[in-house]
Amino acid sequence: MAGATTSMTIRMDRTVKEESQQLFKSLGLDMTTAINIFLRQSLIAHGLPFSVTTHETSPRLWKKLQEAEEDKDIHGPFQTVDELMEDLNT
Repeated sequence: MAGATTSMTIRMDRTVKEESQQLFKSLGLDMTTAINIFLRQSLIAHGLPFSVTTHETSPRLWKKLQEAEEDKDIHGPFQTVDELMEDLNT
């Protein structure tokens, strides 16, 4: 049996809200349902339901990702993901 409901008001960037609504709609969800899923998963995880880090992505990795987006050769082909990661980390 569901508990009593309550309302919540939050402030967010307009663009983030609009893009989120579009994303959730494509998943068959509305914003309320998506936020409820996030909150319930937070309760299950006893924290945020995803990793939060301060690690910054290396400029070399960003360059490689951009090259891949532009269909440029990124020193491949690689036989394994480990080989790719080794190349990216050098």
